[in-house]
This record gives sequence, structure tokens and C-alpha cells, in this order.
Amino acid sequence: MAQKILITGATGLVGTALKTKLLGMGYQVNTLSRKPEGENTYRWDVKKQEIDAACLIGVDAIIHLAGEPVADKKWTDERKKEIIDSRVKSTELLIRTIKESQNHNLKSFISASAVGYYGDCGDEILTEDSANGIGFLADCCKLWEQSVTEAKKLGLRVVKLRTGIALSKDGGALPQLDMPVRLFAGSAIGTGKQWTPWIHNDDLVGMYIAALENTSMEGNYNACAPFPVTNKALTKSIAKQLHRPFWPIKVPKAALDLLLGERVDAVLMSSNTSAQKILDSGFKFKFTRVEEALAEIYSK
Repeated sequence: MAQKILITGATGLVGTALKTKLLGMGYQVNTLSRKPEGENTYRWDVKKQEIDAACLIGVDAIIHLAGEPVADKKWTDERKKEIIDSRVKSTELLIRTIKESQNHNLKSFISASAVGYYGDCGDEILTEDSANGIGFLADCCKLWEQSVTEAKKLGLRVVKLRTGIALSKDGGALPQLDMPVRLFAGSAIGTGKQWTPWIHNDDLVGMYIAALENTSMEGNYNACAPFPVTNKALTKSIAKQLHRPFWPIKVPKAALDLLLGERVDAVLMSSNTSAQKILDSGFKFKFTRVEEALAEIYSK
């Protein structure tokens, strides 16, 4: 079992919970930061392609979660480059550092990816063998995954988790999704029929630990619960938990275009993902139904 782990993006929603869980399990955890503070935190600067190579000493596996948020700002050409570079350039920096390190103990490179890889696919059931899609998010995920695959050339076991919406009250998409519901304006967006792959953040953390400990896991996995739901069903479930109305009037795409611009793709994309491969690996979900996941989250 791996004992010392390097996590990038350790201050994000998944990274924070994962670090806490790993430390509680007895792992040692190194992290990277532009402004390192405290023990086991090392400096890196992706834009300057600088890193303290000491971050790799004694490390058995890297869990690479770093990346700029996708939907928080307008997709200008500059912002798109930032989103891609934060993923691809950070991976390239890690790979180069591993290559140059003479005495590393690394065995595994586990990375985030996203269901955006498939693009907008309507009702098509998406397995890990489904084709790369069309659009900015699909292009970003393709470049991201290609950069991670380079770790295989160094003899490392590579796992990529294509994540849907991670549900948590601590951040991510859920606080944005439930805001209009809390304001008594809950309704479907677009047609409401678009498939929304989701996963409880506890299960996502558990999946990264499974990828770390189960050395038979390799390649791409859809990191999504077994039962994806439509946008309409998800919003209805949120409204039920918050004891708020769900209105039959849909938010039209034209209104979303004005509000979000090209980012509307991220909101209206339909990804009907299959979780069969991760289930076949032996992974056990705590939450398979969105109603159960939301009930647990809102009960806290």
C-alpha cells in the first residue's frame, strides 16, 4: 500500500476532503502551492514552470487535481487558455520533474479528468470507450488526458477519473444549483432533459482512494454515480430537500446565452454516463441515487 502521497489542488473541494481522509488513514501527504506554508507543502508555479523537486522524495503516488475552475468566469480566449494550461502545463511540469528525478519511488499517477471529454451526446450511453466529443470542454479534456498519459512512458500506472458534478455543501456546483431554488425560482434549464452525471463528494474521495490502493485499476473511469439524472429531475430533487416549489416553466436557452455566453455549453451538455467499469473494479458506492445523496448533504 502506498504510504506517502503528493496531491495537487489540495485546497479545492475534492482535494481538501481527500487530504483529510488520507491523513486519517495514516498516509503522509505532500502538497504543492505557489505560497507554501506549513509542513509537507512545497512550492510550485505552473506559469513559470518552476517546482521544488523535493516534493517527490519518498512519494509513492501522485494524485493530480489542480486546474482552474471551468464555469466561474466568461470564456474569453485568454480564460480558455488559462483553463487548459492549468491542467496541461501543470501535468507537463510534474512529468518533467519525475523524469529529472534520479531516486523517486513513484508507482502511480492518478489524475482528475471530466465527463466533458464526451461533449454533448444527448441520450447516448457513454462508456469509457466512447469517442471524444466536440467543443471547448471536449478539447480541453482530450489535451488534459493526453498530457497525463505521458506518465505511462515513465513506467507509472496511470488512472484518469472522468468526473461529473461533485455534490457537496462545501463548494462545487451544488451551491450554484440550489441558489435559485432557495429563492423560490427553481425550474429546469433549457429543455431540462439533458443528462447530468453526478457523484457525492464522499464517493469521489473514496474513488481516488480506490484508484490509489487497487493496483489493478488502470486507464479511464467515469467517476459518476450509477444512475445519472436529467437536469429537471436533479432540480426537482433539490427543491424537495429544501421544501421549495419547482416551477414547470423552463429557463430558455436564449436567456442562458445572454447570461453565460459560450459557457452555456457546460450547463446544457447532456452526458448519460455509464458507471459499469468502476463497479466492475469492485468499487462500492455509498450513494447510488441522487435523492439519497442530497438527503445526506442537506441533513448536515
